[in-house]
Amino acid sequence: MKYTITALTSANHDEKPVMVVSLRLPSFTLSSIRHSSPFFTRSHHHYQRYRYPCKPLLASISSDFSTSATNKEKPKQPIKKEEKQQTKSGQENYITPLSQDFNAWYLDVIASAELADYGPVRGTMVIRPYGYAIWEAIQDYLNVKFKETGHSNMYFPQFIPYSFIEKEASHVEGFSPELAVVTIGGGKDLEEKLVVRPTSETIVNHMFTQWIHSYRDLPLMVNQWANVTRWEMRTKPFVRTLEFLWQEGHTAHAKPEEAEKEALQMIDIYTKFANEMAAIPVVTGRKSKAETFAGASRTYTIEAMMGDKKALQAGTSHNLGQNFSRAFGTQFLDENTQLQHVWQTSWAISTRFIGGIIMTHGDDAGLRLPPRIAPVQVVIVPIWKKDDEKNGVLAAASSVEKALKTVGIRVKLDDSEQRTPGWKFNFWEMKGVPLRIEIGPRDVSSGTLVVSRRDIPGKQGKVFGISMEPSNLEAYVKEKLDEIQSSLLERAVSFRNSNIVDVSSYDELKEAISQGKWARGPWSASDEEELRVKNETGATIRCFPFEQPGGIKTCLMTGNPAEEVAIFAKSY
Repeated sequence: MKYTITALTSANHDEKPVMVVSLRLPSFTLSSIRHSSPFFTRSHHHYQRYRYPCKPLLASISSDFSTSATNKEKPKQPIKKEEKQQTKSGQENYITPLSQDFNAWYLDVIASAELADYGPVRGTMVIRPYGYAIWEAIQDYLNVKFKETGHSNMYFPQFIPYSFIEKEASHVEGFSPELAVVTIGGGKDLEEKLVVRPTSETIVNHMFTQWIHSYRDLPLMVNQWANVTRWEMRTKPFVRTLEFLWQEGHTAHAKPEEAEKEALQMIDIYTKFANEMAAIPVVTGRKSKAETFAGASRTYTIEAMMGDKKALQAGTSHNLGQNFSRAFGTQFLDENTQLQHVWQTSWAISTRFIGGIIMTHGDDAGLRLPPRIAPVQVVIVPIWKKDDEKNGVLAAASSVEKALKTVGIRVKLDDSEQRTPGWKFNFWEMKGVPLRIEIGPRDVSSGTLVVSRRDIPGKQGKVFGISMEPSNLEAYVKEKLDEIQSSLLERAVSFRNSNIVDVSSYDELKEAISQGKWARGPWSASDEEELRVKNETGATIRCFPFEQPGGIKTCLMTGNPAEEVAIFAKSY
């Protein structure tokens, strides 16, 4: 089947298309486009002891992120192997120091760790197995929590009639610039345009209307794992792409307090996931009216501070009130046989969270993954020099691997002979594996091994003489994994707290934002004043935190009484 897909902002929908139209496609952006190859080669020296290979992440990067729909330029081809060897003396896997260029560092890490690659359509992304394994860890945790709280998984169609989007006024207004629209199917003009799913509130309500008739049908609580298309013009892998993966939950209730309880319950689940699994300390709170989801009455959010001090909206939960049920006529007969509109919620976390994990924990050497979501928790590197040492070392390494796998630890034995042990050390450090076990001939003789922690670089993170005896080793490894999980969270909490500034005036807010920090201060000003802050500083209200200080407060902008403090920050 052949489709024509156009973006609302770049195509004339009054004309009937007669062929597949060109698209105005976004490209991934970089703070400074100075790369001469897909590997983002740099002019400075490699800082690491060993080099390791990196597959091409990017065929080309363009600073023109709104390529003309009539641009006939042929796409650039990936650099050839022989050409690649001529760039930077073969330093294919250079990782830009984090402090030098955070954005370039981020892209380098994604390339080097083989988390994702760029799709052939600008703005799209291919999630590679290692990156997808992190997403599976997110799924595994959340699926259990969703089912424990009474939700069932299902799936809704990707194509949504355009008329559905138009039914809820604020919803269509909020999403129109991001919609991708199908106008031709099977070689014929469609009777009605179809929207490629940007979110599912509209089609969910259409189906809920058919399934809900009585209060006995409520609550109705479902979740779907799906892909979403939003026509983003400035994109960044994992953080903001043309298409991404997420889960979206949708519920319908008989009473408003039930919907509110549900919305708060789900943001609490996201908060616990961020803290307990991803070791990301988030600020949980309510969005301002200007930042509330299009069509929602209230939006709750978890906001995380990245390594460059920008905020990342890592998950949201919306109390939709009756906005969508009134637009779609989603009603039920209550216990008094009176017809009522249902009260609804929706909530979501996406693959954007993977970007948050990278930017929260990573360092100059690459990824640092929290053990609870790391695809590989322990890597074993056998070391030998002489042929007569090989069998004994490999046998010991295999025995350790088996013992750890038996107790549920995710282990990788790197027994490949094409690379040196030092190369392997750096490679697995770059991929963020929490623990490395080294086994050599002397270790085999003594029945011990060496353990290195990813979160503590150098000799300080290395411990010698750990017993290979299975029960002792299993207990030791589990203990260290727990310590690493806690250490990463504590480090992230310290970094966040040291970069939040309490302010009491607009001048203080501007100063804090200019320093790249978050500003926290009393706020009761208007939407217009909030927009002024955004226009003048680039910062927005990330949320009104649930945890509020006591006492009398005065709005930092107007001087009027304020009931709450808000957090302002620049964000992704």
